[in-house]
Amino acid sequence: MCPTCRRAVAQCTCKRTAAVPAGDGIVRVQRETKGRGGKAVTLVRGVPLAADALAALGKELKAACGSGGTVKDGVIEVQGDHVEKVMATLQQRGYKVKRAGG
Repeated sequence: MCPTCRRAVAQCTCKRTAAVPAGDGIVRVQRETKGRGGKAVTLVRGVPLAADALAALGKELKAACGSGGTVKDGVIEVQGDHVEKVMATLQQRGYKVKRAGG
């Protein structure tokens, strides 16, 4: 049973109705080291995709960079400093991309 819609998991409607987050249409890519013991992580925010499509994009970006990472709360995290590679890959896919944060 799904705890939200109270239906069987196979018939759950919650996951299908997850709304795409509204934004300004600009994907922002930044490098961050806070709380990670000095190790750099590339963050991608503002991608206007549903959760499953965002996970697929995250997988593609990780493969392009040759590193690991995750997708949490609508933010793609790629381990390492891969800002330029990620920006190039997203621009090839047709997104408007900006570098954020210094």
